[in-house]
Amino acid sequence: MKIAIVGTQGVPNHYGGFETLATFLAEHLSDQMEMTIYCSSTDQPDRPSSFCQAKLRYIPFSSHGFAGMLYDMISVYEAVKKNDVVLLLGLGAGYLLPFLSKKQLQKIILNFGGLDWKRDKWALPAKKVIHISEKLLVRNSPLIVADNKAIQSYIESNYQKPSALIAYGGDQAFPAAITEKDKEQYPFLKQPYAFCVCRIQSDNQIELLLASFAQTTIPFVLVGNWNSSSFGIKIRKKYQSIPHLHMLDAIYEPTALNKLRSNCMIYLHGHTAGGTNPSLVEAMYLGLPIAAYASAYNESVTQDKAVYFTDFTSLVELLNNLNQVDLKTIGNEMKSIAEQNYTWNKITNSYHQLFLEVAKNTKL
Repeated sequence: MKIAIVGTQGVPNHYGGFETLATFLAEHLSDQMEMTIYCSSTDQPDRPSSFCQAKLRYIPFSSHGFAGMLYDMISVYEAVKKNDVVLLLGLGAGYLLPFLSKKQLQKIILNFGGLDWKRDKWALPAKKVIHISEKLLVRNSPLIVADNKAIQSYIESNYQKPSALIAYGGDQAFPAAITEKDKEQYPFLKQPYAFCVCRIQSDNQIELLLASFAQTTIPFVLVGNWNSSSFGIKIRKKYQSIPHLHMLDAIYEPTALNKLRSNCMIYLHGHTAGGTNPSLVEAMYLGLPIAAYASAYNESVTQDKAVYFTDFTSLVELLNNLNQVDLKTIGNEMKSIAEQNYTWNKITNSYHQLFLEVAKNTKL
């Protein structure tokens, strides 16, 4: 069985959620099938020929912005010719699908991801282009995966199509002890602090988080790709003079990242768009108390058992009254939910069953 994964920046993961999914599918399943992961030679800092036992196929276009749509379309066009199953991650290839044959379309599993056209980072014309791409993809994809019940409901209500519900795993996160050397490097580790790791873009409520913590004395650590956009550079410069706000560059080494997040007092999650976010379920698996932006997606993932904020006023009020919040109980509930729902063994087994089903049908 030949499987292609399309729509990521590539692996090893230097970016985000879809790359995390591709990573664990390769780790769990590439010894059982012939797997190819499409990668951007423009965006990936290193370009190995394989990952685990999966072959890496490089396309010379960026996976981001409008170039990313071309990148996805080229990848899908090649992948459907050479593979039994194509797992398409995201909405970039929508304009290609009407031109594929019925047999080629039957090979595609669409992982919907999130409502990209609603993201604040896009101008109105871009939002319209992405929304049309979404419509073309959903209408032409015979099998759709939603990673969140709220996304599943959106697909059902807007397109009258069913979808398989498969989330993300979080059990790759692990507690890591802090050393005296760590405290010397990061003095904020000597006292209770709040933490967040995410991509630095406006729809992740970056400025809301920073502005709210600026009104408190609680140390706040925000790890992300600050230098990847003008937005990140601008926001970091705006808040860098506030001593208890710690804006750290992206950390991809697991132990280094887990030292910072597994020992925090509370984890902040500001995502407003998308479905099940890997960084959120990782924090849940670590048993961290979660304060999340009040969206249907975040409430679904946390099963309404986290604490939530909607704006600057509600977040500042929450932070000023943390001593009244039972953080330990929330953390325990997050851990229990994650252990039941967000493990990679469960997630990859679900994908494996889908791959077998689609491959069987395409070979008939």
